[in-house]
Amino acid sequence: MRSWGRRGARQPKQLAGGPRGMTVLLPAAMLILLICTISLFSTIWRSSPSIRVEDIDINKLWEPAPAAGWRPSSAPRSYWPSPPTESNGYLRVRCNGGLNQQRSAICNAVLAARIMNATLVLPELDTNSFWHDESGFPGVYDVEHFINTLRYDIHIVRTLPEITSHGKAKKLKAFQIRPPRDAPLSWYVTDALKRMKEYGAIYLTPFSHRMTEEIDDPELQRLRCRVNYHALRFKPHIMKLSRDIVNKLRSQGHFMSIHLRFEKDMLAFAGCLDIFTTEEQKILMKYRKENFAEKKLVYQERRIIGKCPLTPEEVGFILRSMRFDNSTRIYLAAGELFGGDRFMKPFRALFPHLENHNTVMAQEKLDDSAQGLAGAAVDYMVCLLSDIFIPTYDGPSNFANNLLGHRLYYGFRTTIQPDRKALAPIFMARENGRVTDFEERVRQVMFNTKFGGPHRRVHPESFYTNSWPECFCLISARNPADKCPPENILEVLEERLQRGRSNVAETSNNTGLVE
Repeated sequence: MRSWGRRGARQPKQLAGGPRGMTVLLPAAMLILLICTISLFSTIWRSSPSIRVEDIDINKLWEPAPAAGWRPSSAPRSYWPSPPTESNGYLRVRCNGGLNQQRSAICNAVLAARIMNATLVLPELDTNSFWHDESGFPGVYDVEHFINTLRYDIHIVRTLPEITSHGKAKKLKAFQIRPPRDAPLSWYVTDALKRMKEYGAIYLTPFSHRMTEEIDDPELQRLRCRVNYHALRFKPHIMKLSRDIVNKLRSQGHFMSIHLRFEKDMLAFAGCLDIFTTEEQKILMKYRKENFAEKKLVYQERRIIGKCPLTPEEVGFILRSMRFDNSTRIYLAAGELFGGDRFMKPFRALFPHLENHNTVMAQEKLDDSAQGLAGAAVDYMVCLLSDIFIPTYDGPSNFANNLLGHRLYYGFRTTIQPDRKALAPIFMARENGRVTDFEERVRQVMFNTKFGGPHRRVHPESFYTNSWPECFCLISARNPADKCPPENILEVLEERLQRGRSNVAETSNNTGLVE
């Protein structure tokens, strides 16, 4: 995983839009009911299989998906100069959001530093706003590994340097800028760079989703992969605890991990309230009003288009329909599930072997390692290393999206992505009494997936969810763009770096700048 060749929470976000105006004379409730009913039965009719899904050996799902000759590779494949000794200034960033939202922000910060020829100050993690965890970057990630891995790409310092002003030493002050959302690269090399040269340092805050994902330059995309999948390594105690959990789970055979996104913030954001009690609905509506822009959301409409997170029971139905038996060991990565244990009981009745990091290991081993951001990091690593990973809500969930991309890069490890839009009418029909061929229809939907194999990225799929083909190479490639880099690429980069340092030292000697 070191060789280049080879749980985040939904943050409050202002959403545009509002109630849509009705243009017909039917009462709103009757119109909604009519739309949902037509959509429901037309979709059921289309999705009802005329031919049974052929039996698929689910035992094969415990193994990685076929690679078809592709392997992960984020090393440069064209000329990649070492960072110049003299930079244009210092770049500070504050990465807000959950753990995985912060990971993508760090990737973007490194990319920004590269194209601006800036020295990156160790990124700040906005841990206190959600996690109440002030450990920051050094408390979660291996700092030395981060700096060393990216030495061929950018310069990194731990803090801003001191400057002397009027005979007194003080820290260089960075000019604060709020970057545009999804800013193009051109903004960084014009507006941001201008301020950097003017003040010597800039501070970009907030820095979540502040750089466009789609970039035409594959080398810059590969830099993102080097950061995400190589440089960002968790601290040793987090890695050890994660391995201990995985080893304990795997000692009894294969296990799958599920990101069960049935939590207050996501349910309030999605507007999926009707299955809850009156008091619970009040809690969700209050949370939504406080954190999101006002917008009229109708549960049946949201559900039929796949915008509601799957319930724990629905996840159980999916697994049973796919013919996983009730001996399957399942690791749950989730925050506090909303609605209490009544939503978990039906799932546990179907699949009793449910675990999380608190149940797998003794509580005393978790006190220092699995709280706050570190706890999310443990969940991340266990899900990465599990034999199968299932996200139950892969919309604005950075945890699931990043894991899908990391598992793809980490050897095409099997992922099962439920198509909520296709499953919704099947589940709704069952709730209305139609149980004939229920499991067969669910199987029809579930086996129409690539299970984590290589596939081309199609909008709205994120680069962090699928970095193919930029960060992969073909062992026997006809297209030059798909060829793997030379085996000695690290040696080439190291030689280039040392040669640059030697040239700088020689120049300094010739100009008398070195004692």
